[in-house]
Amino acid sequence: MHRIGDVFPYDGQDVPDEEWITHGLDRSWVPLSKDGRIKTRDLEIRPVLEREAVLFYLDNQQLRSSEMVERLVTRVDAIHRAVEKGGPAAYAVRHDRIERTWP
Repeated sequence: MHRIGDVFPYDGQDVPDEEWITHGLDRSWVPLSKDGRIKTRDLEIRPVLEREAVLFYLDNQQLRSSEMVERLVTRVDAIHRAVEKGGPAAYAVRHDRIERTWP
C-alpha cells in the first residue's frame, strides 16, 4: 500500500487529483479516493479511462480511519477480483460490498 503523503508533501493537499492518480497508475498502483465525485470529473477520471484502469472510492467521507481500514480489509477479495477484471472502471467500497459505479 502506498499513501499519497509518502510521495507528495502535505498529504498531497496541493496536488491536483489527476496528478496523483496518474502518478499511481504509471506505477501500476490502484487508486483509492474518499471522494466518489472524482469519477464524474473529466480531468480526474481521464487517467483511469486512458489506462483502462480501476479506481476505488469510499462511499462515506465521514468514516473514522479504523472504519476505512476495516472496509478495505473486509472487501479485499472483491477488490482483487475487480482489479483482475480490468477497466476502465470505478467502484464504490460500501459497508457490505463493492459496487461498480462507472462507466
